[in-house]
Amino acid sequence: MTTLKRAVASLQAWWTRLFILGVLAAFLLDIPFWIDLTAIGLVLALSLVRSPRRDDHPTVSVLCPVVGRWAALNSPADKVPSHGIRAYGQAFAIDIAHPRPPGFSPRIGWGLRQRRPDEFSSFGEPVYAVAPGTVVAACSRQRDHRARTTWPGLLYLMTVEGLVRESGGARFVVGNHVVLDHGEGVFSLYAHLQRDSLTVAVGDVVAAGYRLGLVGNSGNSSEPHLHFQLMDDPRPSAAAGLPFRWIGIEQDPTNTDPTWATGEVRDQIIEGLPANGQVFVARAALSD
Repeated sequence: MTTLKRAVASLQAWWTRLFILGVLAAFLLDIPFWIDLTAIGLVLALSLVRSPRRDDHPTVSVLCPVVGRWAALNSPADKVPSHGIRAYGQAFAIDIAHPRPPGFSPRIGWGLRQRRPDEFSSFGEPVYAVAPGTVVAACSRQRDHRARTTWPGLLYLMTVEGLVRESGGARFVVGNHVVLDHGEGVFSLYAHLQRDSLTVAVGDVVAAGYRLGLVGNSGNSSEPHLHFQLMDDPRPSAAAGLPFRWIGIEQDPTNTDPTWATGEVRDQIIEGLPANGQVFVARAALSD
Protein backbone atom coordinates (compact mmCIF):
# COMPACT_ATOMS: atom_id res chain seq x y z
CA MET A 1 0.00 0.00 0.00
CA THR A 2 2.88 2.35 0.84
CA THR A 3 4.51 1.76 -2.54
CA LEU A 4 1.20 2.28 -4.34
CA LYS A 5 0.49 5.57 -2.56
CA ARG A 6 3.96 6.87 -3.40
CA ALA A 7 3.55 5.84 -7.06
CA VAL A 8 0.18 7.61 -7.34
CA ALA A 9 1.53 10.73 -5.61
CA SER A 10 4.51 10.89 -7.98
CA LEU A 11 2.10 11.41 -10.91
CA GLN A 12 0.77 14.70 -9.49
CA ALA A 13 1.57 16.63 -12.68
CA TRP A 14 -0.37 14.13 -14.78
CA TRP A 15 -3.46 14.42 -12.59
CA THR A 16 -3.37 18.19 -13.12
CA ARG A 17 -3.02 17.76 -16.88
CA LEU A 18 -5.86 15.24 -17.00
CA PHE A 19 -8.07 17.55 -14.95
CA ILE A 20 -7.48 20.39 -17.43
CA LEU A 21 -8.21 18.05 -20.35
CA GLY A 22 -11.36 16.82 -18.64
CA VAL A 23 -12.67 20.35 -18.17
CA LEU A 24 -11.88 21.22 -21.78
CA ALA A 25 -13.56 18.04 -23.00
CA ALA A 26 -16.72 18.94 -21.11
CA PHE A 27 -17.00 22.15 -23.12
CA LEU A 28 -15.60 21.15 -26.50
CA LEU A 29 -16.62 17.52 -27.03
CA ASP A 30 -19.98 15.81 -27.16
CA ILE A 31 -19.34 13.57 -24.15
CA PRO A 32 -22.20 12.61 -21.82
CA PHE A 33 -22.06 14.84 -18.77
CA TRP A 34 -22.00 11.98 -16.28
CA ILE A 35 -19.00 10.38 -17.96
CA ASP A 36 -17.00 13.59 -17.96
CA LEU A 37 -18.00 14.38 -14.38
CA THR A 38 -17.02 10.88 -13.23
CA ALA A 39 -13.64 11.15 -14.96
CA ILE A 40 -12.94 14.57 -13.44
CA GLY A 41 -13.95 13.32 -10.00
CA LEU A 42 -11.65 10.30 -10.29
CA VAL A 43 -8.72 12.49 -11.32
CA LEU A 44 -9.40 14.86 -8.41
CA ALA A 45 -9.46 11.92 -6.00
CA LEU A 46 -6.15 10.60 -7.33
CA SER A 47 -4.60 14.07 -7.10
CA LEU A 48 -5.31 14.12 -3.35
CA VAL A 49 -3.24 10.99 -2.71
CA ARG A 50 -0.02 11.81 -0.85
CA SER A 51 3.04 9.78 0.05
CA PRO A 52 2.85 8.07 3.46
CA ARG A 53 3.55 10.40 6.37
CA ARG A 54 6.92 10.19 8.09
CA ASP A 55 6.08 12.39 11.07
CA ASP A 56 7.50 9.76 13.43
CA HIS A 57 10.88 9.75 11.67
CA PRO A 58 13.74 10.69 14.03
CA THR A 59 14.58 14.38 13.79
CA VAL A 60 17.65 14.89 11.58
CA SER A 61 20.31 17.36 12.72
CA VAL A 62 22.01 19.23 9.88
CA LEU A 63 23.87 22.48 9.30
CA CYS A 64 21.99 25.60 8.29
CA PRO A 65 22.06 26.18 4.50
CA VAL A 66 22.87 29.91 4.86
CA VAL A 67 25.07 32.23 6.95
CA GLY A 68 24.22 35.57 8.52
CA ARG A 69 20.92 37.02 9.80
CA TRP A 70 17.71 35.48 8.47
CA ALA A 71 14.03 35.32 9.38
CA ALA A 72 11.71 32.33 9.14
CA LEU A 73 8.35 32.01 7.42
CA ASN A 74 6.07 28.99 6.94
CA SER A 75 8.01 27.18 9.66
CA PRO A 76 7.19 23.72 11.01
CA ALA A 77 7.82 25.20 14.46
CA ASP A 78 4.36 26.79 14.13
CA LYS A 79 2.41 24.07 12.36
CA VAL A 80 2.73 20.84 10.39
CA PRO A 81 2.34 20.72 7.47
CA SER A 82 4.19 24.02 7.50
CA HIS A 83 2.98 25.14 4.06
CA GLY A 84 -0.58 23.95 4.57
CA ILE A 85 -0.19 20.85 2.40
CA ARG A 86 2.00 17.73 2.35
CA ALA A 87 2.43 17.66 -1.43
CA TYR A 88 5.99 17.75 -2.79
CA GLY A 89 7.44 16.47 0.48
CA GLN A 90 7.04 19.80 2.24
CA ALA A 91 5.38 18.77 5.50
CA PHE A 92 8.38 20.11 7.46
CA ALA A 93 9.65 22.63 4.90
CA ILE A 94 10.76 26.11 5.91
CA ASP A 95 11.14 29.39 4.02
CA ILE A 96 13.80 31.90 5.03
CA ALA A 97 14.68 35.41 3.87
CA HIS A 98 16.55 38.41 5.20
CA PRO A 99 14.84 40.44 7.93
CA ARG A 100 13.07 43.41 6.41
CA PRO A 101 14.48 46.92 6.80
CA PRO A 102 13.21 49.23 9.59
CA GLY A 103 9.92 50.91 8.73
CA PHE A 104 8.95 48.26 6.19
CA SER A 105 5.19 47.93 5.78
CA PRO A 106 3.89 44.43 4.97
CA ARG A 107 0.73 45.92 3.47
CA ILE A 108 -0.09 44.43 0.08
CA GLY A 109 -1.00 47.06 -2.47
CA TRP A 110 -2.94 47.10 -5.71
CA GLY A 111 -0.22 48.38 -8.02
CA LEU A 112 0.64 46.57 -11.22
CA ARG A 113 4.39 47.10 -10.94
CA GLN A 114 6.20 44.04 -9.63
CA ARG A 115 9.67 44.60 -8.15
CA ARG A 116 12.75 43.04 -9.74
CA PRO A 117 14.32 40.21 -7.71
CA ASP A 118 17.60 42.08 -7.35
CA GLU A 119 15.77 44.75 -5.33
CA PHE A 120 15.63 42.26 -2.43
CA SER A 121 18.68 41.73 -0.23
CA SER A 122 18.16 37.94 -0.03
CA PHE A 123 18.64 37.63 -3.79
CA GLY A 124 22.10 36.30 -4.61
CA GLU A 125 22.97 35.07 -1.10
CA PRO A 126 25.01 31.82 -1.07
CA VAL A 127 23.31 28.51 -0.28
CA TYR A 128 25.31 25.66 1.25
CA ALA A 129 25.01 21.89 1.62
CA VAL A 130 23.70 21.01 5.09
CA ALA A 131 25.55 17.69 5.21
CA PRO A 132 27.85 15.55 3.04
CA GLY A 133 25.98 14.11 0.10
CA THR A 134 25.67 13.28 -3.57
CA VAL A 135 23.84 15.52 -6.02
CA VAL A 136 20.89 13.57 -7.43
CA ALA A 137 19.00 16.48 -9.05
CA ALA A 138 20.04 19.92 -10.25
CA CYS A 139 18.15 22.48 -12.32
CA SER A 140 19.34 26.02 -13.12
CA ARG A 141 17.68 27.18 -16.37
CA GLN A 142 14.43 28.70 -15.09
CA ARG A 143 14.12 32.47 -15.02
CA ASP A 144 14.06 34.60 -11.89
CA HIS A 145 10.73 36.37 -12.28
CA ARG A 146 9.66 39.63 -10.68
CA ALA A 147 8.20 39.58 -7.18
CA ARG A 148 4.48 38.99 -6.69
CA THR A 149 3.88 41.32 -3.73
CA THR A 150 0.71 43.12 -4.82
CA TRP A 151 -2.80 41.66 -5.02
CA PRO A 152 -2.79 41.52 -8.86
CA GLY A 153 0.63 39.85 -8.75
CA LEU A 154 -0.39 37.34 -6.10
CA LEU A 155 -3.61 36.53 -7.98
CA TYR A 156 -1.57 35.87 -11.13
CA LEU A 157 0.89 33.72 -9.13
CA MET A 158 -1.85 31.58 -7.60
CA THR A 159 -3.94 31.14 -10.77
CA VAL A 160 -2.22 31.40 -14.15
CA GLU A 161 1.35 30.74 -13.01
CA GLY A 162 0.26 28.19 -10.43
CA LEU A 163 -1.75 26.13 -12.91
CA VAL A 164 1.04 26.16 -15.48
CA ARG A 165 3.63 25.07 -12.91
CA GLU A 166 1.44 22.36 -11.40
CA SER A 167 0.83 20.90 -14.85
CA GLY A 168 4.55 21.09 -15.61
CA GLY A 169 5.53 19.10 -12.55
CA ALA A 170 7.46 19.53 -9.31
CA ARG A 171 10.57 20.98 -10.95
CA PHE A 172 8.59 23.99 -12.14
CA VAL A 173 7.06 24.46 -8.68
CA VAL A 174 10.40 24.42 -6.83
CA GLY A 175 12.14 26.33 -9.63
CA ASN A 176 15.91 26.10 -9.92
CA HIS A 177 16.96 23.61 -7.27
CA VAL A 178 19.39 21.06 -5.93
CA VAL A 179 18.61 17.73 -4.26
CA LEU A 180 21.29 15.96 -2.21
CA ASP A 181 21.29 12.32 -1.13
CA HIS A 182 22.73 12.08 2.40
CA GLY A 183 22.26 8.34 2.71
CA GLU A 184 19.97 6.31 4.97
CA GLY A 185 16.91 7.57 3.09
CA VAL A 186 17.45 11.28 3.79
CA PHE A 187 17.47 13.86 1.00
CA SER A 188 17.69 17.66 1.19
CA LEU A 189 16.04 20.08 -1.23
CA TYR A 190 17.12 23.69 -1.86
CA ALA A 191 14.49 25.49 -3.95
CA HIS A 192 13.89 28.78 -5.83
CA LEU A 193 17.60 29.24 -6.58
CA GLN A 194 19.01 31.87 -8.93
CA ARG A 195 19.27 31.05 -12.60
CA ASP A 196 22.70 29.75 -13.71
CA SER A 197 24.05 30.02 -10.16
CA LEU A 198 24.57 26.32 -9.43
CA THR A 199 28.11 25.14 -8.76
CA VAL A 200 27.22 21.42 -8.85
CA ALA A 201 25.91 18.85 -11.29
CA VAL A 202 24.21 15.47 -10.90
CA GLY A 203 26.70 12.92 -9.64
CA ASP A 204 28.92 15.36 -7.76
CA VAL A 205 29.88 14.41 -4.22
CA VAL A 206 29.97 17.43 -1.91
CA ALA A 207 31.08 18.08 1.64
CA ALA A 208 29.00 19.75 4.31
CA GLY A 209 29.17 23.48 3.74
CA TYR A 210 29.91 23.28 0.03
CA ARG A 211 28.35 26.19 -1.86
CA LEU A 212 25.57 24.88 -4.10
CA GLY A 213 24.18 28.06 -5.63
CA LEU A 214 22.53 31.38 -4.83
CA VAL A 215 19.13 32.41 -3.48
CA GLY A 216 16.83 33.35 -6.36
CA ASN A 217 13.18 33.85 -7.23
CA SER A 218 12.41 31.00 -9.61
CA GLY A 219 9.41 28.70 -9.55
CA ASN A 220 6.42 29.22 -7.27
CA SER A 221 7.93 32.11 -5.30
CA SER A 222 6.40 35.47 -4.40
CA GLU A 223 9.76 37.10 -3.60
CA PRO A 224 13.41 35.97 -3.29
CA HIS A 225 13.87 33.45 -0.50
CA LEU A 226 15.22 29.98 0.16
CA HIS A 227 12.84 27.05 0.55
CA PHE A 228 14.52 24.18 2.40
CA GLN A 229 13.26 20.73 3.34
CA LEU A 230 14.34 17.20 4.15
CA MET A 231 12.49 14.32 2.51
CA ASP A 232 12.61 10.54 2.14
CA ASP A 233 12.76 10.35 -1.66
CA PRO A 234 14.77 12.31 -4.27
CA ARG A 235 11.55 13.16 -6.12
CA PRO A 236 9.55 15.87 -4.34
CA SER A 237 6.35 14.61 -5.98
CA ALA A 238 6.85 11.16 -4.40
CA ALA A 239 8.46 12.21 -1.13
CA ALA A 240 7.29 12.58 2.43
CA GLY A 241 8.78 15.37 4.52
CA LEU A 242 11.18 14.63 7.38
CA PRO A 243 11.65 16.71 10.56
CA PHE A 244 14.97 18.50 11.04
CA ARG A 245 16.93 20.79 13.33
CA TRP A 246 19.71 23.17 12.36
CA ILE A 247 22.91 23.08 14.35
CA GLY A 248 25.13 26.13 14.65
CA ILE A 249 22.47 28.85 14.74
CA GLU A 250 21.92 31.52 17.37
CA GLN A 251 18.34 32.26 18.49
CA ASP A 252 17.06 35.00 20.77
CA PRO A 253 13.33 35.26 21.68
CA THR A 254 13.61 39.07 21.59
CA ASN A 255 15.10 39.11 18.08
CA THR A 256 12.08 39.06 15.78
CA ASP A 257 10.68 40.47 12.57
CA PRO A 258 6.86 40.53 12.87
CA THR A 259 6.47 41.36 9.17
CA TRP A 260 7.38 37.73 8.43
CA ALA A 261 4.62 36.35 10.70
CA THR A 262 0.92 36.11 9.93
CA GLY A 263 0.11 36.49 13.62
CA GLU A 264 1.97 37.07 16.87
CA VAL A 265 5.59 35.95 16.89
CA ARG A 266 6.14 33.11 19.35
CA ASP A 267 8.27 33.96 22.37
CA GLN A 268 9.31 30.34 22.90
CA ILE A 269 12.44 29.04 21.22
CA ILE A 270 12.71 25.57 19.70
CA GLU A 271 16.44 25.00 19.50
CA GLY A 272 17.52 24.69 15.88
CA LEU A 273 14.09 25.50 14.44
CA PRO A 274 13.11 29.19 14.19
CA ALA A 275 9.38 29.95 14.17
CA ASN A 276 7.56 32.41 11.94
CA GLY A 277 8.97 35.89 12.38
CA GLN A 278 11.87 34.76 14.56
CA VAL A 279 15.26 36.06 13.46
CA PHE A 280 18.30 33.79 13.76
CA VAL A 281 21.98 34.04 13.01
CA ALA A 282 23.82 31.17 11.32
CA ARG A 283 27.50 31.10 12.11
CA ALA A 284 28.31 27.49 11.37
CA ALA A 285 31.76 26.82 9.94
CA LEU A 286 31.20 26.50 6.21
CA SER A 287 33.76 26.12 3.48
CA ASP A 288 33.31 26.69 -0.25
